[in-house]
Amino acid sequence: MSDREKLDIIAKDEMAQAGPGHDSINRRGVLKCMAWAGTGILWTVSGGVPRSLGIGDALAATGGLTFVQISDTHIGFKQPANPHPETTMGEAVTRIRGLPTKPSFLIHTGDITHLSKPEQFDAAEQIIKGANSEVHYVPGEHDWLDGGQAFKARHGQGTKGDGWYSFDSQGVHFVALVNVVDFKAGSLTSLGQDQIAWLKDDVGGLASSTPIVVFTHIPLWAIYPKWGWGTEDSAQALNLLKRFGSVTVLNGHIHQVLQKVEGKVTFHTAMSTAYPQPAPGAAPAPGPLKVPADKLRSYLGVREVNYVQGQQPLAIVDKPLSA
Repeated sequence: MSDREKLDIIAKDEMAQAGPGHDSINRRGVLKCMAWAGTGILWTVSGGVPRSLGIGDALAATGGLTFVQISDTHIGFKQPANPHPETTMGEAVTRIRGLPTKPSFLIHTGDITHLSKPEQFDAAEQIIKGANSEVHYVPGEHDWLDGGQAFKARHGQGTKGDGWYSFDSQGVHFVALVNVVDFKAGSLTSLGQDQIAWLKDDVGGLASSTPIVVFTHIPLWAIYPKWGWGTEDSAQALNLLKRFGSVTVLNGHIHQVLQKVEGKVTFHTAMSTAYPQPAPGAAPAPGPLKVPADKLRSYLGVREVNYVQGQQPLAIVDKPLSA
């Protein structure tokens, strides 16, 4: 079976799971626990409550640690929603390179490629080099069609298990989790007990005052289980982080900006640089959303995060490729 046939099966499975219609009441219930974050908005969190600021304030949030999230570049995607994702990825990288403060590093929250092809990984790497920055990766399900072989060959050095790892930067502890290994369209994915046991050991010796940033591909909160937009055993991982005063969870996969706050944990999903997807429950199934060509770049973008030592909140601004 070819990789393209595998993705055709994924799409059919998604349609079957969604069925001919959807429950609008359930959708409204899901949206009640979400805050839609408009593009070009800086998010700060104070006392566990998010508030938005103007983009000028975002640009003023310099000093301390700054890093950028990029997600769902889907190099190799050829469908009408965006037949040239390498172009829009390149535009995102140009935006990163032009930031007034050079980021300390980039994180890529998965679906680097569309079909896990070695040449697609190589093309993505050449484009992202233009940001002139260190990059930390986690895989998406589209990077795992070959069992993760091509991804791990390029980005698995020094990682544990199927590619999870952690690192520290300027007092912040970063944790990269992998939740696409057993991906099935329309079903919740999982982290697995080995990874959760590793996470327990990884954070066990940290002071509760240490800011934690977790990044993974599929959300660690149940955005829309009917579409598989969630991680089945995420509560086990999040319970290990409850004692920390500041926890930020970043992910991709759903190609749009949503936010949720649970106690001291804030969850942020990211825009894609390739193509948008429908809002949860707004279509029979998830998948590439075709929008007018002159509007595409308003649905795509990158995220900049600022952290100043001694302050718990992370200042987050999502920047579309065009207003």
